[in-house]
Amino acid sequence: MKIKDGFMLKEVAGSYIVIPVGQVDFTAMITVNETGAFLWELLGDDCDIGHLCAKMTAEYDIDEATALKDIEAFLKILSDNNLME
Repeated sequence: MKIKDGFMLKEVAGSYIVIPVGQVDFTAMITVNETGAFLWELLGDDCDIGHLCAKMTAEYDIDEATALKDIEAFLKILSDNNLME
């Protein structure tokens, strides 16, 4: 899984905002926190949930169960907004 082409994450005044690039039909406004930005960067390349979980637990002081729950919630937001391939 990975982020669809045509979207990028920009930091604006300390907030991370998903913006469309080029000819993408996208009318939502999505902001993410620092953890979401971390996951977004990982999703620039094709990867699976196990890879995301391993990277997240290594980067942040959280257990695997918490990481999986947070990753699944984040992926659902991306999927619901048609941002994933």
